[in-house]
Amino acid sequence: MSTMAIVKLVLQIILVLFSILLTLLILMHRGKGGGLSDMFGGGLTQNAGTSGVAEKNLNRWTIVLALLWVAIIIALGLMTKFKLI
Repeated sequence: MSTMAIVKLVLQIILVLFSILLTLLILMHRGKGGGLSDMFGGGLTQNAGTSGVAEKNLNRWTIVLALLWVAIIIALGLMTKFKLI
């Protein structure tokens, strides 16, 4: 197995893990009202809302993970386009 094939495999595994983690982080956000989050348990989120600091940290983690997720997708796309694998 070549080095680039190993890199591709590792990036694909990281991409799957990041996708699952990103989904979980997005679902942890407090609903802003009027959307699906209110339809499925909106009353609970109003009573058990997170603090401002926790919400800001959750936002930061979500943004950082989303940027890494996009970077991995771009890297895999470039590797495929230029036939590096």
